[in-house]
Amino acid sequence: MLRISKLTDYGIVIATHLASCGGPHPVSDLSAETEIPAPTVAKVLKALARAEVVTSQRGARGGYQLAHRPEDISVVRVIEALEGPIAVTECVDDESVCSHEARCNVRANWQRINDAVYAALDGIKLSDMAEPGGARLVQLVRSAGEANRARIGV
Repeated sequence: MLRISKLTDYGIVIATHLASCGGPHPVSDLSAETEIPAPTVAKVLKALARAEVVTSQRGARGGYQLAHRPEDISVVRVIEALEGPIAVTECVDDESVCSHEARCNVRANWQRINDAVYAALDGIKLSDMAEPGGARLVQLVRSAGEANRARIGV
């Protein structure tokens, strides 16, 4: 089963909330508004800040806000900030060393699937997630070449 972690789910909720309301928000307000416990909100925001998805501002009017416009931040960026690179199987992870790689005849297809999942998630922006009732559908790409073009914006 492909499933993102609860922490990543919270990260998407928090980032989407920031996309819909703008301006810096303290952890306590974000916790109350999203109904996610404050320690979890703080943990998620620290990871998102390390990945430069959000920025923090100190002071009485401080808090966290998106580092870029919501239409410039993809869901894949939030997921990677909290979980690492998208890899639907271990063999598509660049760091993986598989003892079956030399005789595996499905690795290329797993890479195509991974590219399609990546492109779909990259095509959904926080501005889309913030739309009430859901955003436009994302079409999955059909080839690795299309996925690479989608990644570089061609």
